[in-house]
Amino acid sequence: MNLYSQVIFPRLLDWSMSGPVQGSYRQTLLSHVKGDILEIGFGTGLNLPHYPKSVKKITVIEPNRGMGSLARRRMAESGIQVDHHVLKGESLPFADRTFDTVVSTWTLCSIQDVQQALREVKRVLKPGGSFLFIEHGLSPEPDVQVWQNRLTPVQKFISEGCHLNRDIQAFVEESGLAIVSLKRFYMEYMPDAVGYTYQGVAQKVE
Repeated sequence: MNLYSQVIFPRLLDWSMSGPVQGSYRQTLLSHVKGDILEIGFGTGLNLPHYPKSVKKITVIEPNRGMGSLARRRMAESGIQVDHHVLKGESLPFADRTFDTVVSTWTLCSIQDVQQALREVKRVLKPGGSFLFIEHGLSPEPDVQVWQNRLTPVQKFISEGCHLNRDIQAFVEESGLAIVSLKRFYMEYMPDAVGYTYQGVAQKVE
């Protein structure tokens, strides 16, 4: 077992992403979920307390088994039934047109083949279904981009493949999903190189 990947990193991630600022964004994003829901990059289950009370079941994927011990505690405390799968987002074991909503929160930065993962998101969405995302990524400001490009190799090493310099909007658009709403901003209390954020809703239009 890789001690850092399976034990230390899950706890660092849980600590760094469990603040009230992130929680407020999670709640806003998840207020738009409906129907059959898939969450990619479930992590330690930080989204669970922020789903609407009407949600009774979700399907989730997470490739890092080490996240499980922290996630299980939140799953036990939640009133939501969680169908948990340990696997990567690039190859989803679900039929075409299965889900009404796919959720991604601070996940696309770390998926190795993000384009393939988004093609899979589109495939498993029902026509008219929604992809809800909040992600950090490439800033439009050249001075910030310089630091994002410099720091990304270090960030990838300490944060399990996380990139600071991905153009999230471009990746979503290239997948064929239609963005219907998008906010881009610097998150409060975060360094600009880490905190530039894309929050949006995209739909599968067929």
